[in-house]
Amino acid sequence: MRYQKPGNVYLGLVHRLDRPVGGAMVFAKTSKAASRLSDMVRRYKIERVYLAVVHGTPKEKEGELVHFLYKNKKKNQVFVSTHPKAKKAILNYTVLESKNGLSLLAVKLKTGRPHQIRVQLATTGHPIVGDQKYNQPLSKPGQQIALWAYTLTFEHPVRKEPVKGTSRPPNEYLWNLWEIEKTSFDAPLSR
Repeated sequence: MRYQKPGNVYLGLVHRLDRPVGGAMVFAKTSKAASRLSDMVRRYKIERVYLAVVHGTPKEKEGELVHFLYKNKKKNQVFVSTHPKAKKAILNYTVLESKNGLSLLAVKLKTGRPHQIRVQLATTGHPIVGDQKYNQPLSKPGQQIALWAYTLTFEHPVRKEPVKGTSRPPNEYLWNLWEIEKTSFDAPLSR
């Protein structure tokens, strides 16, 4: 018996990351918490901030991207589209630093569409380094995508206290080009 509840241990996946992406995730320890957290995800009440290394430097140091995205389920690929079933996708970004033809961005999702960050950044001409699906011409086969779920902030589903989880990217090439620990980007993204 755990948490004064009878039965088996419960672990519920609340949201997902694209297969090649690493970082912070939320799991629930009870079905009640899973239901409440899933509802928060649906209502965009979980703040998600990602780090992305992109090719080039966006013209604006910070901005909001709004596109309508349509998923081709047969190809498992997402496109900016005027298709009647396309869904609105919104994100905010801040350029944290640029060097060697690359830029480190902090990206805050306002919506949560499949492949959203990858498609929206590629559409602006700044694809994510290593993205095999949306950046094939510039990616090397087997190269890891430079997209990381950095922080998740939400209200605890039972105690109603703020919870913030952080996952730092690995200390390896591309990520170690930047001093991420010293980077503060909460203010510019809080739109």
